[in-house]
Amino acid sequence: MMMLWQTHLTFILLGFVLLGSLRCLQSWRPWLLPGLALVSFIPLNDLPLAAYVRSFTDDLAISTLVLLGWVSLVRLGLVEPQEPRARAQMLVLFGLLAALLYPATMGLTYFDPYRWGFNPRPMIVLVALLALGLLWLRNTLAVWMLALGTLAFALRLKASENYWDYLIDPLLVGYCLVAGSVLCVKSVKLHRGQ
Repeated sequence: MMMLWQTHLTFILLGFVLLGSLRCLQSWRPWLLPGLALVSFIPLNDLPLAAYVRSFTDDLAISTLVLLGWVSLVRLGLVEPQEPRARAQMLVLFGLLAALLYPATMGLTYFDPYRWGFNPRPMIVLVALLALGLLWLRNTLAVWMLALGTLAFALRLKASENYWDYLIDPLLVGYCLVAGSVLCVKSVKLHRGQ
């Protein structure tokens, strides 16, 4: 059961973020987390319900779980929403990491940065420098995403031995692309005065 900790956490946080955005469930938000925790353990054909969500999402990166946890805290009113500048920094950072990793993963280049994750000492130093820069810019969410991803890699909290799998995944990349596009469109509309 301990091996499925990430599966259950993904089910709970993803479910809360999606259901917590519905206005009709706003008064039920404090009860959604424990309710989803119970639902995640309901067995269906000898597997917990959370395992079926895992078949679509796989194991999310630790940075994605940190982002989902932070969004959950915002929805509960325990944390202030991120300011637009800090959000843009986070979107650009993880967008650039995706631009570095995913073209090679899809076979578009012969250059393979994924192998760096198997012996990631230089990469960890670079991520530490990025985290320090973001700390100086007071972007605490991005710092937590990088720091906890690195800590989880050091403790080998996931089945993967690759550092990239702790920092970035397709769900986070999709979020960065969609949210970044929306942010760009809003910025263009604001500058045009519409």
